[in-house]
Amino acid sequence: MHWLKTVENAPGFTAFATTEDRLKYHLFEEHRPMYAFYVKEDIVGYYSLFVQDNNECELNNLSVIPAYRHQGIGEELLKHAFKIAKELNCNKINISIVEENNILRKWYESFYFVHIGTQKFDFFPFTCGYMERNLQY
Repeated sequence: MHWLKTVENAPGFTAFATTEDRLKYHLFEEHRPMYAFYVKEDIVGYYSLFVQDNNECELNNLSVIPAYRHQGIGEELLKHAFKIAKELNCNKINISIVEENNILRKWYESFYFVHIGTQKFDFFPFTCGYMERNLQY
């Protein structure tokens, strides 16, 4: 799986915003609301949204730590993102995924995301796949 993102091969990827300064930058400078899923006091899942000028939201970094996957937490986070995006007057959610990750693509398609294209960047060891979901449902 040569397309896996790591901090070494994709240091600018937003998922690697693990320092307090980098998280503050995303939250306060880029105005990306952030949401977490807790089990007791532990954060086990997370996502952020970026509200674009065209009344669309970009969903970033939806993730669940491996020990808590396949328990419906990702689905709960995604449904929460739909709710928040609608509250923010977004009519569409856009995402970018690792195109080579067919399992992830199928998961998003099960929530009515539509694949709209790809792009290859020299600074990532994978192809970016782009998907969108209309929130008018």
